[in-house]
Amino acid sequence: MCKIYIMPYRFDPCYTGEIYHVFNRSVGQQTIFLHSSFYTRFCDLMSYYRFEKPPYRFSEYIRLPIHAQMECYQRFISKKQLVDVCIFCLMPNHFHMLLRQKEDDGIRRFLTIVQNGYAKYFNTKTTRSGAVFQAMFKAVRIETDEQFIHVARYIHINPYSAKIISSISDLEKYPWSSYVTYTGHLNAEWIEQSTLLSYVKTKEALKKFTLDQAEYQRLLSVESHLYHDQ
Repeated sequence: MCKIYIMPYRFDPCYTGEIYHVFNRSVGQQTIFLHSSFYTRFCDLMSYYRFEKPPYRFSEYIRLPIHAQMECYQRFISKKQLVDVCIFCLMPNHFHMLLRQKEDDGIRRFLTIVQNGYAKYFNTKTTRSGAVFQAMFKAVRIETDEQFIHVARYIHINPYSAKIISSISDLEKYPWSSYVTYTGHLNAEWIEQSTLLSYVKTKEALKKFTLDQAEYQRLLSVESHLYHDQ
C-alpha cells in the first residue's frame, strides 16, 4: 500500500541540516501560474535565491547584459546557500518542495523572498494588488529515510493525482517539477539530486518506484476531494 504522509502543520523554527516538506497555496485557491512564463519565473526565483545575499534583486539581475549576468552568477554561486532544493513541484495554485536547510533560518528566508518576489511579478503582470500566497507556508520535518522517498514520490506524482495531466506518461513531460530533471529530460543544475539518488540508484529504478503507486494515489486524491466537497 502506498504510504501518504499527512502530518500536522509545523510552525516551529526549522533546524539547520534537516530536510523539510514545505508547501503553500494561493489566497482563495486562485490560479497563480497562468502559463509557462509564470512557472518559469518562480523556478528562476528558486534557483537564484537559494544563495545567501545575491548582489542584485532578481528583477535587476535579468536586466543585465548576458555577459554581466554570467560574471555575476559565477561570483555568487561561491556564496553560502540557504537551502538545497531536493524536490519540487508547481501546481496551478500551490507548490510543494523538499528543502534541506543549510543556514540558520534559511528555509524561512528563502521562501519569504521567493514568495514575495513572485507576488510582485504576478501582481504586475495581472494588474492586481494584495497577497498572492497564504500568510504562512507549512513545514513538516522529514524524520526518516523512508519518509523522504515516499514524500518525494508523492510530490512528483502530484500533477497526475490532481488530474493536471491525463496520462501517467506525461509526468516526464511536465516541466514544472524536479521529476523531469531526475529522469534526464531537463537539465536543472540547481536541483540537489544526490539525496534521492542515494536511495534510488538509476533513472529506471526511480521511475518504477515513482509510478508504482500512482493510480492508488490518484484515487486517494479523488476520494479526498469528494469528501471535502460534501
